[in-house]
Amino acid sequence: MEFKKRFGGRKKTNSKRGLLLVILLGVVLYLFFNADKVLTSFLK
Repeated sequence: MEFKKRFGGRKKTNSKRGLLLVILLGVVLYLFFNADKVLTSFLK
């Protein structure tokens, strides 16, 4: 019973943080696969 009292309310996750991580992962993957195009556009 004590375990349930202490850790019962910790099942909620922060959805905003997860969404931010997914968007960041998408940006990183996009930059990784299009690095040559991005670098040539910056160097011009």
